[in-house]
Amino acid sequence: MTRLPLARAARSACLTTLLTVAVAGTAHAQQPQAPADAPRLHASDEAFVADATQAVSTQIDAARIATARSTDRDVKAFAEHVASDDAKVSAALRAASPRGVDVPKNDPDVAALDAVKNLRGADFDKAYIEQVALGGGQKTLSAFQAEIASGRNEPLKDAARKALPTIQQHYAMAQELAKRKHLPEGAQ
Repeated sequence: MTRLPLARAARSACLTTLLTVAVAGTAHAQQPQAPADAPRLHASDEAFVADATQAVSTQIDAARIATARSTDRDVKAFAEHVASDDAKVSAALRAASPRGVDVPKNDPDVAALDAVKNLRGADFDKAYIEQVALGGGQKTLSAFQAEIASGRNEPLKDAARKALPTIQQHYAMAQELAKRKHLPEGAQ
């Protein structure tokens, strides 16, 4: 007779232990954890991925706005050229990034876009050239140059090296556009 209550107590203790383990396992499973073999980028490479993707996304989105808001065919042509080239640069950055590294597809600088999106005509052209084409172009150029100089991930550095002439060309075109529109040409 004493066996029956003892068996129930043992069964109850086992069930309690199983429930405790199950609950702890569920709580542990809910905690997101990076896989042990997840790639880890050096800080300079992480900064490049973040800065470059934001700069390129901003240039692409601002160029789309320019094709709708500008009344100047030179500004529209510049914007179309930049959008086309930067879409290729963005794809190359994603391809060069190590597997498992999150590379945002579209992460523009919202403040830069907000500064131009409600303008039209000559006001838009001036703001677009000064703030996006020149100012944003300089930021893009700086991000790619920094990766080439101090990046540690060779595929990312190689992508930056290959894209740099395009980025430099865009900046030179922006300076020429500013000159033709009688605006400050930014850093030489």
